[in-house]
Amino acid sequence: MKKALGCSAVLIGLVLLTLVCVLVAAARTPAAPDTQLVGKVAGIPPRMLAAYQQATAQLPEHAPKCDGMSWPILAGIAAIESNHAGGRTVAANGDIRPKIYGILLNGTGGGGNTSVFADTDNGRYDGTSSGERAIGPFQFLPSTWAGTGRDANGDNVKDPHNAADAALGAAVYLCGNGRNLADRSQLKSAIYQYNRSQAYVADVLARIDRYTQLGDGTIRLGQDTSGGVRTVIDAALAERGERYSWGGGDADGPSTGICCSPGGKSGVHIKGYDCSGLTLYAYAKVGIRLPRTAAQQAGRGQRIPAEAGLKALKPGDLVFFAYDPDSDATIYHVGIYLGDGQMVNAPRPGTKVRTEPVWDHAYAGGSRLV
Repeated sequence: MKKALGCSAVLIGLVLLTLVCVLVAAARTPAAPDTQLVGKVAGIPPRMLAAYQQATAQLPEHAPKCDGMSWPILAGIAAIESNHAGGRTVAANGDIRPKIYGILLNGTGGGGNTSVFADTDNGRYDGTSSGERAIGPFQFLPSTWAGTGRDANGDNVKDPHNAADAALGAAVYLCGNGRNLADRSQLKSAIYQYNRSQAYVADVLARIDRYTQLGDGTIRLGQDTSGGVRTVIDAALAERGERYSWGGGDADGPSTGICCSPGGKSGVHIKGYDCSGLTLYAYAKVGIRLPRTAAQQAGRGQRIPAEAGLKALKPGDLVFFAYDPDSDATIYHVGIYLGDGQMVNAPRPGTKVRTEPVWDHAYAGGSRLV
């Protein structure tokens, strides 16, 4: 139902399925490579926090001229707009139920609004054709969502009632034509555009400042790490931002890849990593030489079955994804677990090495090597 592209893992002479990570039907909830990764924040549901981090990670693909976006900015907006989807259930894929609707903007003065907003979506997003009302955790008007909406979870639907889609849409909207949100004046302008009230701007900025204080630019893992585990994780995290290259990456670092992925993407002219190239590099830092393919890497170390769940994993473990989670021969993707449901990986062609939540579909367990 949801689409995720795996990464390549190349070894000449092997069947393609065992060579590479491939384009598959799998959930993808990509997240935060360019800001600090915080696993838990008081008052923010974990799935909502993951959505904010995910949007920060995906933003360069949608708004390459924008700088300074961070998860606290998105959290600050969502805190005021919906209390982080408070009182709702947020599914693993990001769907929020019951859906969040604002008041009908019919000019009667409800909620302090006296303007009339005519219907633009025939109730598609806001559930009514009688007029407009704000929707989702970021409270978009349907007309605004029509232009700024994005599909962040790979299901080919731009859904304002999905945490991941809504957060990415909000990030794109705040960026405008290419703001630098690290500049306080430009950040204020972005927030004012979101809601033309100076009191609103002050409230959101206060939340952003509070959330920003929770991070100091370092990666906060789910558990304390040291020794070889920390070395592996630090090595992988240091490669965030390196381009995905089909067949790229080795024990010495990023390298040019080969042609071609099942989707026709070539790594011949791209220096970077595929999924197993990144793990191979990170583990080489502690003297562990991994095989080249994700499926082969699953045969190393202490295997952790998928049915044990993420609670059985520790930071530094390899995490695998497969066509058939019961068959290691069908593994197509691998990442390195960070804790609190997060991993670092090279996701697919067209992306960069990044951190994101462990995919909730096709998870095939893990392996502990250190």
